[in-house]
Amino acid sequence: MGMTCCAPHAAASGINPCHCGAPHTQAAFQRIDADLTRRQFLGGAAAVLGMFAGFGLAPREVRAQAPGQPLLLTHLRLFDGETLSLRDDVDILIEGGRIAALPRRGQRPADTQVIDCGGRAVIPGLIDAHWHATLAGVSQMVAMTADVGFLHLMAGREAGATLMRGFTTVRDVGGPAFGLKMAIDRGVVSGPRIFPSGAMISQTSGHGDFRHLHELPRMPGTPPSHIEASGVAAIADGVDEVLRRTREQLMKGASQIKIMAGGGVSSLYDPLDTAQFLEEEMRAAVRAAEDWGTYVCAHVYTPTGIQRAIRAGVKSIEHGQLADEDTVRMMADEGVWWSIQPFLDDEDANPKSDPVSRAKQLQVSEGTVRAFELGRKHGVPMVFGTDILFSAAGGASQGRQLAKLARFMSPLEALHMATGAAGRLLALSGERAPYDGRLGVITEGALADLLVVDGDPETDLSWLDEPADKLRLIMKGGSIFKNTLS
Repeated sequence: MGMTCCAPHAAASGINPCHCGAPHTQAAFQRIDADLTRRQFLGGAAAVLGMFAGFGLAPREVRAQAPGQPLLLTHLRLFDGETLSLRDDVDILIEGGRIAALPRRGQRPADTQVIDCGGRAVIPGLIDAHWHATLAGVSQMVAMTADVGFLHLMAGREAGATLMRGFTTVRDVGGPAFGLKMAIDRGVVSGPRIFPSGAMISQTSGHGDFRHLHELPRMPGTPPSHIEASGVAAIADGVDEVLRRTREQLMKGASQIKIMAGGGVSSLYDPLDTAQFLEEEMRAAVRAAEDWGTYVCAHVYTPTGIQRAIRAGVKSIEHGQLADEDTVRMMADEGVWWSIQPFLDDEDANPKSDPVSRAKQLQVSEGTVRAFELGRKHGVPMVFGTDILFSAAGGASQGRQLAKLARFMSPLEALHMATGAAGRLLALSGERAPYDGRLGVITEGALADLLVVDGDPETDLSWLDEPADKLRLIMKGGSIFKNTLS
């Protein structure tokens, strides 16, 4: 098959995620080669599954309710994703992958399967509103240089881990996640629902321009850079180019568009204080998205960039930790969403070896506490995201980062940011939303994504940091991906 081991990339990044030389992987490759030769197209489909199995990505055993038979969860305390209190007077009836009803406790319908939750809390499946499925589990060196097939395999492995942490939905705000989404939706691999943005649209020298200086200047006949060719970012200058790149992502199936409206931490050549894209360029992206019934979200930190994005019609500000009070008030007045992350200078911060990036990271972390305070003060609709980037171990902190929000608000308010509030943000995709049904809530008609937890969400969220032990049942679309209840 001519497979090339990716060990050089792993060594360069300081991690070794590669299993190319492992006996079970080599055996999988041999099975793929034999199957492709023997069975052509049909064999190729089986080979793909074999390849995923070699990387530990085969779908987990999933148990759904018996065909035509409803499932009843009983003896539970319910957080519905919207009401900031728990109730213990209802059961949850699931049928056809949706919440069919919340009957009064003890009023069990006939002919139902029953799961006794043992008095535990039941909450909606969690939503990470700022996730990068193809960039979370690898180093920046690997992301910038590795074969894109390897990136997709690593993304598949991370997707399964994401679901097992209780995150049943993610809004992917940058990267080639379309194939991974298709594989998850078709049951090839396990993972969360994905609302994909596709390539991050960036101006030249912007936060999505990861080219090195020796690659400049770009001439009319210059081919796309590796990061563009792989679908991570798209560089666009001027209204016409922004329109083209926006429409390309919509053609691929983007549920929302992501633009870079200001400087970033991980990029080397754009200072944090810079404003990026002219207002007319951003407005071009917004108009193209609106023509498709969806919206634009913008990476940006500073007041100038945030205000420019809002005037252009952007509906969701990603990050924004350096916003001043006038800017936050403007966000509230315009009903703009704030997708904010607990960017604190702690053990969960994205690793930064470059001193310039590290200095920018510290600047952002200093503004994080004040940003949460201002957002709550002015009533800006806020949702939770992690923005884990370029860290093989970073994904494990996903739940712990949500738990940190209890520092700024009550535990149930924090959970609301990752459930009911996030579900309303996802609904802005309108007809471009890839899933038909409400998310982030446990109410009649909503998609049956829910968790049964060992812990008291009203008083403490530390259980989020122990998903292997504390998440006793994980359900997505009525299918049970984990159940350790007796």
